[in-house]
Amino acid sequence: MNALLNTLRGNVRQYGMIIALAAIVILFQISTEGVLLKPLNVSNLVVQNAQILILAIGMVIVIVARHIDLSVGSVAAFVGAASAIMMTQYDFPWWLAVFLGLLIGTAIGAWHGFWVAYVGIPAFIVTLASMLLFRGLTLVVLKGATVGGLPEPFKAIGNGFLPEIGPDTGFHNLTLLIAVAAVAVLIVLEVRRRNAQAAYNFDVLPFPLFVVKLALLTIVIMYFAYLLADARGLPIVGLILGGLIVVYTFIMNRTVFGRHVYAIGGNVDAATMSGVNTKRVDFMVMMNMGLLSGLAGLVTTARLTAANPKAGVNFELDAIAAAFIGGAAVTGGVGTVVGAIIGGLVMGVLNNGMSLLGVSIDWQQAIKGLVLLLAVAFDVWNKRRTAGSGGAGAESAEPSAPPPDKLAEEIEAMEAELSVDSSGDPSKT
Repeated sequence: MNALLNTLRGNVRQYGMIIALAAIVILFQISTEGVLLKPLNVSNLVVQNAQILILAIGMVIVIVARHIDLSVGSVAAFVGAASAIMMTQYDFPWWLAVFLGLLIGTAIGAWHGFWVAYVGIPAFIVTLASMLLFRGLTLVVLKGATVGGLPEPFKAIGNGFLPEIGPDTGFHNLTLLIAVAAVAVLIVLEVRRRNAQAAYNFDVLPFPLFVVKLALLTIVIMYFAYLLADARGLPIVGLILGGLIVVYTFIMNRTVFGRHVYAIGGNVDAATMSGVNTKRVDFMVMMNMGLLSGLAGLVTTARLTAANPKAGVNFELDAIAAAFIGGAAVTGGVGTVVGAIIGGLVMGVLNNGMSLLGVSIDWQQAIKGLVLLLAVAFDVWNKRRTAGSGGAGAESAEPSAPPPDKLAEEIEAMEAELSVDSSGDPSKT
């Protein structure tokens, strides 16, 4: 029990929102008399919130690098409008329009990165200007009208589902197979991670608690897959979102670029003196946000089956809220992709649950604002708590993890050799 309490105490930011999400789900499941977790509603929840979750992935990286992007909603609307015009008025193949839409989003992100990284204008100002610029250009491109008549394969990106395979089991077989594969990969990665930490004598969960953690993750994933499989299966946009989560989690945790982003967000001066090319990293961060904004715009247009001048309104606020609710620090340097997804799900479940209960849109906005304020206040409180107590792991008597046994033996041998040299042969240094 002490190990569990110490783990939770040292990872309040990590586990706090997971507990909050579970509590919100249970609350609305009871208050809606079981409607929230009905298979069809869960499927709709994924489809309706996919674009915000995509933006949240990019936004948390921007916030970790101590920037902000206010233009993502306008950029998404502009990319969706431009792609729709390509397909309807210029007869571009849908796949080419998608590719060019992603290219436009990436170019806009590079434009932001140039002003932020190389000219030195704060990202807040640059993206505020772009928010106005591309909202206006969206109206120009669409001429103030909604453009429909999009190809069916394109609309499937936002509304389609994976095909049926195998025998008729009453469930969507492919969805269940993907879930089983995801659980297997997750277990392998968690075991490898635990073994690597244990090899360097880092603190790890006791084995029984580790097994409980894996069991809980397995239950959650398989139950979620069961609900989707009992409806229409995994949405195509859900598969896209899952791929993005895996790719960007790997980038932020396992690549040099990801470490540089965290280093810059933690202390930009120290990162610069350490040889990090801060300008290039900032440029890449903003360009990546443009790419994901373009993807979110395409998903939104496909889901709505038309390009609308009002598309993307308040997307930036929802994405920023998802990142902060998911544990990103206001000052930068802290935040995870999975945390941003959890924050986005908190917002999505709140929207869906309140809509099912008939709560008016004005009260929904007010409640979401309070949730965001409480999340940031929690972040500030947690930072002060850890600063005052020495941070996570301060309960440990040792200031840091001891070196592995083999390394300790090598250090002792070197110290003994130096001692002999200094006492037995004064000429050696």
